Parts: sequence; structure tokens; C-alpha cells
Amino acid sequence: MFDALLAPALAPFTVALGVMFLIALAEVLGTILGLSPAGLVDQLVPHADVDADADVSLGNDSVDASGGWMSGLLGWLCVGRVPVLVLFVALLTCFGLAGFVVQSSARSLVGGHLPALVAVVPALMLALPPTRWLALGLARLIPKEETDAVSTRTFIGRVATITRGVASPGTPAEARLRDATGHTHYVLVEPDEPDARFEQGTEVLITSQTSASRFKAIRSTNAFLTH
Repeated sequence: MFDALLAPALAPFTVALGVMFLIALAEVLGTILGLSPAGLVDQLVPHADVDADADVSLGNDSVDASGGWMSGLLGWLCVGRVPVLVLFVALLTCFGLAGFVVQSSARSLVGGHLPALVAVVPALMLALPPTRWLALGLARLIPKEETDAVSTRTFIGRVATITRGVASPGTPAEARLRDATGHTHYVLVEPDEPDARFEQGTEVLITSQTSASRFKAIRSTNAFLTH
């Protein structure tokens, strides 16, 4: 059975599901150890400047394409509204399952599997819509205060608290902050100073924005600043 799953025609889809499982396992272990696999994955995935002010709707398919097709695709997949790691796991799962469906259908219709490179194309096309549907569902499950349409540019100058991981230059950690209306947001933060490190529980002051959900910060030393 295992040898059949690793057959050349099925290998890309088996590998996708295997990577999904490893990422999920790494996230569980990271949570236990206080690390942030999500932050590491976030660095490997291209970010579009998907602002909360952009025309990306959870209730329809409207996407502002002014940032190019990549920004449009990432916005359509709800990047910036759902954690990138969660989207990546969802895409791997849908791609792997869609691949098995494509190859099973091909075997029933023509008596054999399609070449892997040929099967990958329809499998990816079939995987994108359910990945978006999963993202939309997850976005609706996230507490409303985290999804209100507030421009992320307003986060600059606010205090955040590192909630998971250790932030160092080039390696962001997850941080929690409240916007001017008191709503909670989770963002990725890394030090603005080359030798700084922010441990879990550290309060930091957001100084600049580098992408839709990634910011630079300095250690907060002013007790009068509010979250």
C-alpha cells in the first residue's frame, strides 16, 4: 500500500500530505516549546501588501487587482485574514486529496494514471477553491474583534505584547495588540535594532510596517503608553 502511494504518478500528492502532517506536528511541538514555526513559514511565503482597506471581501469574490495578479490571488485566498501557515496546510491538504481524485478518475476513465506533471495542473486548480472556502470559514470563526476593517497602518506607534516565540532580526514572533477602537489583532513583529531580541511576554512599540501583517518594533520602556 505504501509503495503504491509513492508511485511516480501519486508521489507529489503523497508528499504534499506528508509535508502537511509534518507542519502540523511542528506547530504542536513549537507551541509546547514556546517556539514559532508559523513565523518561520511566514518568511518563506511571498507577502502581498493586502491592507485591511483593500477591496477584499469575505462575502463575495471581489479583489482589488491594483497590486497585480499575485496580490489579487493572495487576497482571494484571504492572506492577511487567516494565518499563512493555516492557509499553507489547507492548500497542501486540498492539493493532495485533489491529486488522488484526479488520478483515481483517470484510472477509471482511461485505465491508468496520468503522468505526475500532467496531473499536478488539474489537482492545483481543483485545490484552490476549497482552500479559499476553508479560509473563508476560518476567517468567520476568528473572533470579530480580530477581523474588523481597521487599517494596519494605524498599528504604528502602538504597544504590542509578544505572545509566542522569540523575535530577533529576520525572525519575527507573534504579538498581540489593541487598535484605537479596543479591538485585538495578532501580527508578526521583529526588532528594529540589529542586536535586540524580544522574549515571550515582552512589551514592544511598533515603529514601522514591512508587509500586510509584519512589523518592526523597539522595546517599550514607557509605562504610560497603552496597548
